[in-house]
Amino acid sequence: MSRRPSDRAEAASVAPALRAYGDELAAGGAAQVGGAFTDDAAADAFIKSVPEAFLIGVLFTQGIPAERAWAGPYRLATRLGHFDLARIAAEPESVARAVAAPPALHRFVRTLPGWIVAASRRLIDEYGGSAASVWPTGGHVLEVTERLRAFPGIGEKKAVMAAEILVRHFGVALEGAECGSVAYDVQVRRVFLRSGLAEEDTPEAIREAARRACPEAPGTLDLAAWLIGRRWCRPRRPECGECRLGDVCPRHVDRDVAGVGARRTASRP
Repeated sequence: MSRRPSDRAEAASVAPALRAYGDELAAGGAAQVGGAFTDDAAADAFIKSVPEAFLIGVLFTQGIPAERAWAGPYRLATRLGHFDLARIAAEPESVARAVAAPPALHRFVRTLPGWIVAASRRLIDEYGGSAASVWPTGGHVLEVTERLRAFPGIGEKKAVMAAEILVRHFGVALEGAECGSVAYDVQVRRVFLRSGLAEEDTPEAIREAARRACPEAPGTLDLAAWLIGRRWCRPRRPECGECRLGDVCPRHVDRDVAGVGARRTASRP
């Protein structure tokens, strides 16, 4: 779809503001939710200090709030009484029980345990039991993304998100920042659509919009857009006046991830 002159003008105003917010977050070492991954201090420390916990945590980041997802590996380890990859790989029944025991660690109590066991086996068989070997210093962002995607339960969206967090929060020096991207996440999509950065709700359109907005490092926009979508650019009653993009955003609040230009129904105040 070709972009109208007015669309290009809107994007030209929004892009620098979103990039500035992304740079601010990166400079502060922001994780995922504010300055932390989760609101549980012990769980947060676990994710930050154990690379294998971070990788398993990526598996959790689907269908539940981010804070709960990132706390998953710590709570799993607490229930198991260990976080030994060899035991996790060899004891799938124990993992399944730990995930499903009330309160369940995740919505996907039937699927997630298999992902966890498979990831543990892959780490042992292909990476010597070290998740850090999946993202070695000096590796290329595209190579790391592909390695992450090889783990069952990690698709393109999760892999892109994880690669960006590794660079931004953990300081992993990866080559190819210009090849990074934003995750095709509901929050990111909504912000890109409502701000005029993107005109279509497709993975290709969102990624291309990120490349246009920040060609040298598109991935730096990921957390900024996600946080804006979570905090201010909500599906209902967006808080445009409080938003970091409020002064420049065209506020196309009639747009949502269901499709560009989709009007809100009467049931959505």
